[in-house]
Amino acid sequence: MLETICQKILECAKLAGADEADVLGINGTSTSIEVRKQTLEQIERSESKEFGLRVFIGKRQAVVSGSDLSDPSIKFMAERAVDMAKAAPIDPYCGLADKSQLAICGNINKFELSDERDEPDPDELEDIAKETENFALQNTSLDQVEAASAGYSKTAIHLCASNGFNGGYSKTSFSNSCVAIARSQSGLERDYDGDTRIFKSDLRSPEEIGLLAAERAVARLEARKPKTGFYPVLFDERISSSLIGHLLSATNGAAIARGSSWLLHSRGSMVLPENLSIIEDPHRRRVSGSRPFDVEGIETKIRKIVDNGILCDWTTDLSSSRKLNLQSTGNAARGTGGIPTPINWNISLTQGAQSKAELLKDMNCGVLVTSMIGSTINPNTGDYSRGASGFWIENGEVQYPISELTIAGNLNHMLTKMIPANDARQYVSRVVPSLLVDGMTIAGS
Repeated sequence: MLETICQKILECAKLAGADEADVLGINGTSTSIEVRKQTLEQIERSESKEFGLRVFIGKRQAVVSGSDLSDPSIKFMAERAVDMAKAAPIDPYCGLADKSQLAICGNINKFELSDERDEPDPDELEDIAKETENFALQNTSLDQVEAASAGYSKTAIHLCASNGFNGGYSKTSFSNSCVAIARSQSGLERDYDGDTRIFKSDLRSPEEIGLLAAERAVARLEARKPKTGFYPVLFDERISSSLIGHLLSATNGAAIARGSSWLLHSRGSMVLPENLSIIEDPHRRRVSGSRPFDVEGIETKIRKIVDNGILCDWTTDLSSSRKLNLQSTGNAARGTGGIPTPINWNISLTQGAQSKAELLKDMNCGVLVTSMIGSTINPNTGDYSRGASGFWIENGEVQYPISELTIAGNLNHMLTKMIPANDARQYVSRVVPSLLVDGMTIAGS
């Protein structure tokens, strides 16, 4: 059904006068359940079918989207897109992929992106959420559970283009989470745990999620402000991927083409310690960031972004690769209402030889960061400043919780001096262990 409508919209675009065109169709269903005090607090159900038509008139392009699938609406959408493209500014780098660049859609099932069992009933999701809340409340130090939730979604994606590409796939998602609140004389503290998987059978148990959310919230009670100073900082595995995310943003082809990246002239240079690499693997089974092709029909591939500390590749779509006189890396993404932009798929950072506990002993005195808020990152210089909370470390062990602090440094120094632990979760899209940075400015009391 999705393929048929995409082809129909594509034909209408050609008849309306488009030189080239592509159509992205997305058909999604989702259910979300939230409970509190063992009572259904909220239920949301959505079903949508949207199509994005991108047309080219010479080196001008325009995008329109819609969900009305009647013949008059499709015809109007195609004509409107062509009229918009005629009035759009010239973009010498826009255009579809050459046929030689297109992916061959083989056995997509090998990626295991969709759990084809029947959609769970809302009652089943409600039971999961209630069970999670019950386990959290077994912690007698907990004040309450703010919310326990469970959800399901399934999304079908199809892309067809006038260059001959025609392919699609489906993805499912099961989720379960819990937000717990602990109380002490000094006030309330909140923390959470959760999990999202493609297959329901892979989802962590309600018991594990509920108990861990409660444990984390209780551990934050009686938090203090640390003394201002210069200390080593260990970024917990929960949030360490954000550091690598800043590096990935700086290697994004669109930022490089604009000249607005602190890594602008660093291709071929050392950006991580020499024993660390970053691998992008969009072909991992049962992982949310996997996909057989990008939204420009180019095959995704396993590649090294950083090899033994040396930056070896930008992340590009067709437009940015043309600006940089490179080949697209197959990283284009877009919604139905916009043009493609480059993003990263699944990535993994080389793990270290030491455990998180061993790194804490090595740092002796410093800060373990478990959550962060806000962000001030200068994309041109790499200057870094974020609000944070976590735990104060002395003699290599946790002493007490800390909050209302700011950590600051420069990403170039932070990334080239960091030491990884060996505790990365292997099933998430960004496999990044806890990371120790040898020195950062801490602003506290």
